[in-house]
Amino acid sequence: MANLPVEVITEILSRLPVKSVLRLRSTCKWWRSLIDTTHFILFHLSKSHTTLILRHRSHLYTVDLQSLEKPLEITHPLMCYSNSIKVLGSCNGLICISNVADDIALWNPHLRKHRILPADRFNRPDSSLFAARVHGFGHDAASNDYKLVSITYFVDLHNRTFDSQVQLYTLKSDAWKNLPSMPYALCCARTMGVLVGGALHWVVTRKLEPDQPDLIVAFDLTLESFREVELPATVKGNFDMEVALLGGCLCLVENRGSGFDFWVLRVYGSSDSWEKLFTITQDHLHIGLPKLQSVRPLLLDGDRVLLEQNRSKLCWYNLRSGDVSFVKIPGIGNSIEGTVCAGSLLPPTLLNLRDESEMHELGHQKNRKKRDDFLSKGFKLTL
Repeated sequence: MANLPVEVITEILSRLPVKSVLRLRSTCKWWRSLIDTTHFILFHLSKSHTTLILRHRSHLYTVDLQSLEKPLEITHPLMCYSNSIKVLGSCNGLICISNVADDIALWNPHLRKHRILPADRFNRPDSSLFAARVHGFGHDAASNDYKLVSITYFVDLHNRTFDSQVQLYTLKSDAWKNLPSMPYALCCARTMGVLVGGALHWVVTRKLEPDQPDLIVAFDLTLESFREVELPATVKGNFDMEVALLGGCLCLVENRGSGFDFWVLRVYGSSDSWEKLFTITQDHLHIGLPKLQSVRPLLLDGDRVLLEQNRSKLCWYNLRSGDVSFVKIPGIGNSIEGTVCAGSLLPPTLLNLRDESEMHELGHQKNRKKRDDFLSKGFKLTL
């Protein structure tokens, strides 16, 4: 390591998990100066360091994706008033979580750093009943800003009408602002927005009427507006649907009663690129369990897909053989929800990217001098 160029050292360090990088960071000032640069943080983020976060009531755990064993409980920064915590979204290693008091924290569980977001400006209409609230969290690359969307949905049962309040928090402003209401009714109040292509996605319907078809709506984080996403040609929205992220693509799960069809949008923005990836029947998965109400894909690993069933069980589905292998997580109860999270060095604050090329060059010049001084002392580090 001692005789390697800085660029090679950076490449090697970027392939290490966060825990190992942080251990090296505390070794000496030169390592710290390199690891703390914006360039390295983003370069490390570009590598694959994926972990699985499992929620069981008010407890959160990290699980190694290779073995899915030995869950490690992580201490989150929020108070739990009723033994419950919600994961609102995950992006670039940052997770948004909330409790029943609607306290919201932006948190990097690997760095153990967080910030508490200001309270939103929620107002309940006098004539409506509160029905549901969903959130979505993501990064707007155009403005280099992290944004949290809150959609509060109201129903007037007497008049069979609905309304919504849409609010947007941006990390740059550290404040909420009101946006025009969403002209759709939410179909599932328990799902967070799925981030694909710079937009957050939910399943909605246009009217509170029986047999109204479902559809997918997207909230564009740059334009800060809603638009519809065209469904596959053979999907009419007459069955229960759910959206997810699978292999970096928008995934649509259609519950047809007898089984679940899994569609992926290969090219985001091109409706012609919808492809049915696989179908799972009820007989595949509900052995010894109640009838399946939902199956949500969590991640794609080669020829296998990790699935979450009824928000309680995990299993691997082999795309080639069709075999199903159930996953038992020791020490965690049956009621679990999974969230895929990147392991990153990104703090819950904004990084300054305006003069990154100049900062990069200055950083290397400074680091080369420190490296020469460092190596002149005969220090050697073994990874």
